Amino acid sequence: MRQQQQQQAGLRAHPAWRVMGVAVCAVTLAALGACGKKDDKAGAGQMPPPQVGVIAVQPQTVPLVTELPGRLEASRIAQVRARAAGVVQKRTFVEGSDVKAGQLLFQIDPSTYQASYDSARATLAKAEANLNQATALAERYKPLQEAKAVSPQEYLNAQVAQRQAQADVATAKAAVQTAQINLGYASVTSPISGRIGRALVTEGALVGQGETTQLATVQQINPLYVNFTQSATEALRLKRAMESGKLDKAGAQGTVVKVVLDDGTEYPLDGKLLFADLSVDSTSGQVSLRAELPNPQGALLPGLYVRVRLEQAQVQGGILIPQQAVTRAAQGDTVMVVDAQGQVATRPVKLGGALGNQWVVTDGLKAGEQVMVDGFQKVRPKQPVKAVPWTPPAAGAASQASAPASAPAAVAK
Repeated sequence: MRQQQQQQAGLRAHPAWRVMGVAVCAVTLAALGACGKKDDKAGAGQMPPPQVGVIAVQPQTVPLVTELPGRLEASRIAQVRARAAGVVQKRTFVEGSDVKAGQLLFQIDPSTYQASYDSARATLAKAEANLNQATALAERYKPLQEAKAVSPQEYLNAQVAQRQAQADVATAKAAVQTAQINLGYASVTSPISGRIGRALVTEGALVGQGETTQLATVQQINPLYVNFTQSATEALRLKRAMESGKLDKAGAQGTVVKVVLDDGTEYPLDGKLLFADLSVDSTSGQVSLRAELPNPQGALLPGLYVRVRLEQAQVQGGILIPQQAVTRAAQGDTVMVVDAQGQVATRPVKLGGALGNQWVVTDGLKAGEQVMVDGFQKVRPKQPVKAVPWTPPAAGAASQASAPASAPAAVAK
C-alpha cells in the first residue's frame, strides 16, 4: 500500500502532468467566460422598453355638457268629460290613435236635448209672431194719435206691448241657444289634437248624472316637454363663468338640449330650453328646468325617464382625453405624460366636466403632449417606456376583425 502511494505521488510531480492540468484549467475558464457573455447578451435582449398607449392632445372648442335625469311630459293634456247626462250610444274612435280637435269621440243619447231644442225654437217663433203683431199695431196707432183719432194712452199701450214682444223674442233666442249648446254636449268631441288613450266608459253607460264623468284622455305629444332639475350652485357657477368671459354661450340659439334614452342611444332631434324656475327647492337645492323636444313620429311617450345632456357653455382651448387616462383622488386629478425620451411624469390637471366617455381638461396640458391612456401596469420607476398611438377598443376590435391573420403582430410592434 505504501509503495502505491509513493508511485502516485511521483506521477503527480512529473512535469507533463503539471502542463496538462494547467491546460485543462485554461479551457475551463475560457468556456465559463464565453457562457457568461452569452447570458449577458440574452438578458439584454429580453428587456426592451415596455410599450404604452398614448394620445397627442390638441386644444379645441369643447362644449361643457351636463347630464341630468329628466322625465317626458305631454305639452297639452285634455280630459274628455261628459257635460250632458245620458246613456252613451257609441264610441267613434280607435283607442291609442291620433285624433283631431273637434273630432267626434262619443255620442250620448240626444233625445231629451233635441226635444228641448225644438220646444225653444217653437217658443221663439211664437214670440216673433207676437212681436210682428205688436209692431204693426204701434205703427197703425202712430198716425191716428197725431190725428187725435186715438187717445195718447192707447198709443202708449201699443208701444209698451211692442217692447215686451221684443224682450220675449230676445228671451226665446237665448233659450234656443242654450238648448242648442246642451244638444251639442251630447256629441262629445276632442278638445285638442293629439293621441287618445283607452276609453274609460263603454256603450250603454250612464254618464254625466250629477257629475262630469271622465270618458278618455287626449295628450299632445308633439312637441313633448322634458322636465329636469339642476343644482343651483352649478347653474350659478356657469352663469358667473360666462359673465367673466371664461366660458362662451353655447350656440347662437342658447342652451342646446339632447336626450339619451334608457338603452343609451341619443335621440336624433335636439330640444331647446324654455325656462328655468324662479325659485330653488329649499329641501334639495335644485332648480327646475323645462325643455321642448320635437316628436314628429310619436316615438317618445309621456312619463318616460331619460337622461338630459345640457350644453350650456363652450370652453375655448379645451382638451378631450379618455376618462381612463385620469386618476381621480382626494388630492386632485392627475394624468401621466410621456416626454420625447420616454420618461413618464405625473401631471395635475383641472377638469371641466364630461363629454360622453371623455373628460374635458381646462388646465394642466399643452398642445402636442403625449398623455398615457393604456399600459399603466407596465410602468416602473425611473424606467423609460416606448409610446405607441392608442386605439380605442371598439376601433381596435373592428380593425382586427377586418385584418389578415398576420395583422396582430404588426400592431404589436
